[in-house]
Amino acid sequence: MNKPPRILLIAGEVSGDMRAAELVCALRKLRPEVEIFGIGGDNLRAAGMEIIYDVRDTAVLGLFEVLRRYRFLRRMFNDLLQVARVRQPDLVLLVDYPGFNLRFARRAHALGLRVVYYICPQVWAWHRARIPEMARNVDRLLTIFPFEPAIFADTPLRVEFVGHPLVDETRAAREAGEKAEDKANTRAESGKRKDEDNRSGAPRIALLPGSRRQEIEHILPALAAAAQQLARQDPRADFSIAAPSEEVAVIVRRVLAGCPTGDARLTVVAGRTREILRQADAAWVASGTATIEAAMMDCPMVVVYRTHWTTYLLGRCLIRVPFLGMVNVIAGRALCPELIQQDCTPARLVQAITPLLTPSPQRDAMRAGLAEVRQSLGGGGAADRAAAAVAEELARASGQAFLTPVR
Repeated sequence: MNKPPRILLIAGEVSGDMRAAELVCALRKLRPEVEIFGIGGDNLRAAGMEIIYDVRDTAVLGLFEVLRRYRFLRRMFNDLLQVARVRQPDLVLLVDYPGFNLRFARRAHALGLRVVYYICPQVWAWHRARIPEMARNVDRLLTIFPFEPAIFADTPLRVEFVGHPLVDETRAAREAGEKAEDKANTRAESGKRKDEDNRSGAPRIALLPGSRRQEIEHILPALAAAAQQLARQDPRADFSIAAPSEEVAVIVRRVLAGCPTGDARLTVVAGRTREILRQADAAWVASGTATIEAAMMDCPMVVVYRTHWTTYLLGRCLIRVPFLGMVNVIAGRALCPELIQQDCTPARLVQAITPLLTPSPQRDAMRAGLAEVRQSLGGGGAADRAAAAVAEELARASGQAFLTPVR
């Protein structure tokens, strides 16, 4: 009797846990017998993965935290290598988490294991020298941004754009919100769409200061001070701070408690980020995946970021792209204003967001650009395409034929 296929999966951050779980759920429809073990969190646990290390212990941000936790990370690395030697997975599936996973890919490849990487590390932005290294150590790369395959065109690495996972999620959120809005508008007989409503009422601003403690501690005070200034200009202004979870909301409330906010109405809302973005007139958004989420929800934004000065200076030495916000990287231009580090001041934050709060040429141009970004990210189905690729690699590892499902 043949043993079931085995996958060693490493998703060392909360976002990776979510994306990997979607892939695993889609994969189980194709290969229900597959055994999966490695690093993950609640989402992968719910998808039936055996968790060896929990994402709560593995997610780190910034040079100082990496150095502080180096011994733990090194022990975890060696433990997983031993797991790979003993359990001999048919496939090593690495999801984002580049500082750890790129090194693990090299060691796994040296052990003769087949390596698939889902969600390309941003080597095109900060470490192009790693592109040939990835080509040597990775057998197949599944990307979520349309421009990434071209980065590897001069290498033998097999690369394919599978689409962005947020397309399906945000489409469902938009449709659910529009249905709820339609029902409310029918009852009120005076409701209007987001583009038309609230223009004589209170401006609504969303604040997305990040999901990690270090980000929130550096970014939120500037946003809170900007909210205070904007509230002085328009006392009707309403501010919602979006936290992806109640756990993050606790951190937000703690940091906010130490920020002078004056008369600004600041509400912390957990687990409803897309609803907040859909209803907001504009947003201040920490650079990263959240800018894609705001684009998918058609919310004009100002991209912001602040971190420890040492981390910032080191990052500036490494980054080789003109923009920090992913929405601008995808657009290929400064579609949304970026206020980074010393430029992220309350006065500049207010100045940048003000023309986005009411009908204006800036708002119209940005929304047209956001529509282009949404179109470039594909029509959905990223998890299904990624799962089909993984199933194909499992079949390849076992010498079996695999027919990609017709979609």
